[in-house]
Amino acid sequence: MDSRNDSTERAPNEAPAFFVHPKGLVDSEDVGEGTRVWAFAHVLKGAKIGSHCNIGECSFVENGAVLGDHVTIKNGVQVWWGVTCEDYVFVGPNATFTNDHIPRSGGPKPEGEPTWERTHVGTGASIGANATIIAPVKLGAYCLVGAGSVVTRDVPPHALVMGNPAQAAGWVCSCGMRLSSELQCVKCAKQFVRVGSPEQGLAEASA
Repeated sequence: MDSRNDSTERAPNEAPAFFVHPKGLVDSEDVGEGTRVWAFAHVLKGAKIGSHCNIGECSFVENGAVLGDHVTIKNGVQVWWGVTCEDYVFVGPNATFTNDHIPRSGGPKPEGEPTWERTHVGTGASIGANATIIAPVKLGAYCLVGAGSVVTRDVPPHALVMGNPAQAAGWVCSCGMRLSSELQCVKCAKQFVRVGSPEQGLAEASA
């Protein structure tokens, strides 16, 4: 029997339809309609996955992780407790998040709410392949993290960062293309303006 949940057959109080590969594993009861979970991916109970997401092969989404709608998690990505990705976030293959500055195996487990660090990834942000995100950080909307980068500080909206540790390397449009020195997209011609300090990033100019 196909593991795809068929919305035409579910009872009115059942969860929306989503697809799980026969070799994928979804323990969460909070997965949105149209989401696809591929082979050897594992979504733990307590993870929240929005609609129309794509969870690639060999990825892992831990309890306490939150993914918005239309999020793409490519193969081999680990999304740990405390990570929130807003809508339309892209996480490239083998990128990873972290949530513990002093990792140790064994020892007493803390009671109650975990005290690990959190990471927030804004709407439309993209994280390149093999990048490492060191919590606690905030990645602003539509920012772009270069492949292999190690992010150790907050990234402003629309910023392009790369390297180890990741450093500012320019600005990008919501379409992903670089902006000119006049903060205009070289592809779609959208114009952007600075919002306060450099740490606050850019915003699209009003018409």
